[in-house]
Amino acid sequence: MTVPSAVRPRWPGEFTVAIAREPLALFRRLARHGDVVRFRAAGRTFVLVAHPELAREVLVTQQKRFTRGYAHRSLKLLLGDGLLTSEGELHRRQRRIAQPAFHRERIAAYAATMSDHAVRWSDRWADLVRRTPGAVIDLSAEMTALTLGIAGETLFGTDVGDRAREVASALSDAMRAAPLVFLPIARWALRLPLAVVRRFDSARDRLDRVVYAVIAERRAAADAHARGDLLSLLLVATDPEETGGEPMSDAQLRDEVLTFFLAGHETTANALAWTWYLLAQHADVEARLRAELADALGTGRGARAPTFDDLPRLPYTRAVLAESMRLYPPAYAVGRICIEPTTLGGVEVLAEWGVITSPYIAHHDARWWPEPERFRPERWLEPPPPDRPKFAYFPFGGGSRVCIGEQFAWTEATLVLATLSSRWTMRLLPGQTVRMRSRITLRQRLGARVELIARD
Repeated sequence: MTVPSAVRPRWPGEFTVAIAREPLALFRRLARHGDVVRFRAAGRTFVLVAHPELAREVLVTQQKRFTRGYAHRSLKLLLGDGLLTSEGELHRRQRRIAQPAFHRERIAAYAATMSDHAVRWSDRWADLVRRTPGAVIDLSAEMTALTLGIAGETLFGTDVGDRAREVASALSDAMRAAPLVFLPIARWALRLPLAVVRRFDSARDRLDRVVYAVIAERRAAADAHARGDLLSLLLVATDPEETGGEPMSDAQLRDEVLTFFLAGHETTANALAWTWYLLAQHADVEARLRAELADALGTGRGARAPTFDDLPRLPYTRAVLAESMRLYPPAYAVGRICIEPTTLGGVEVLAEWGVITSPYIAHHDARWWPEPERFRPERWLEPPPPDRPKFAYFPFGGGSRVCIGEQFAWTEATLVLATLSSRWTMRLLPGQTVRMRSRITLRQRLGARVELIARD
């Protein structure tokens, strides 16, 4: 065995600052040094794993040798022991309890809510354009607000819209502490007398107050069990492997609600924002997408809203999203901590070392993706090369911790894109530079401003 080659910072503390401020830029730089690269940041040793087969080792084959990464440990300060942060038997039990809420028939039921919200958003844009011809919107803000409404209704139901917005606002305030939260020293840093720490604590208190109140009201409601939202399903769900098992406690429900709410709108919003950004620059792709939607749904104001049953008729729409998530995967990195010595690619990885796999790095690797920087959705309609590893593309993670809401996200993104693209096109405003911002997810740093243009 050999020790992985190390990359040294150009100045003391450089990698610690990079991990807190813009980790993806650091990962891209390190990946140029090989498939397994060691570095030090925040007083800890990390290994960046760039080869898809080694990512599979970490996430699947040797997953028992690894536990959640430092960022997930820190997120426990906000999300508690939800599916994103829990470990071991607790994680397995919670996943078994929650899994039925994401079965195909449940997602089909959620699909109507997704399409309804997209139609209402299209109508909102129509009002905006009537009042202000040539209206300009910010893609990131618009898609975040749209997916927030969908997440709120599918999670809480139709009667808690204001509270869903309050949860989103508090989560946003808490995420402003991301540079501190994602450091391995987060638990210590969040005790400092800083304004950002006070906002984090206040936001966490607001989240607890709102979510526990909704849970209490739902438990007391006579019709709670008959509702179809995710919270109602979780209230009565039990572990199928336990005879006479108990439903989740209020604390467990709180953690899962916040986890699903954050993951359920943040990642999809970013995927859609990047998709619109790419479409605004590629008229040929947009034309082919428009042709598929016209054939399946009609055009302009005469277009009908897509349904769950329409999804098989929209292969190019899904290909556009797949290619967008290849270029801009919302979950751009997956962190783990080695808990016992092992080897990856013939090199030694020691206990307590952080291990980072990156969908972004794999998705841009020219060994697996010809013309990796080119936006070409057609590649998803072609037979994949036989030598392309499975983990050359893993926007939803992998192994036993693969995203439980993957099919929910595919359904939502496809229905929203189909609904809005059949009625609208967008023109990117000249003179702006749209950059990536890698924190919890891969966002547009300052958004992307586009002009709304009705198709008819």
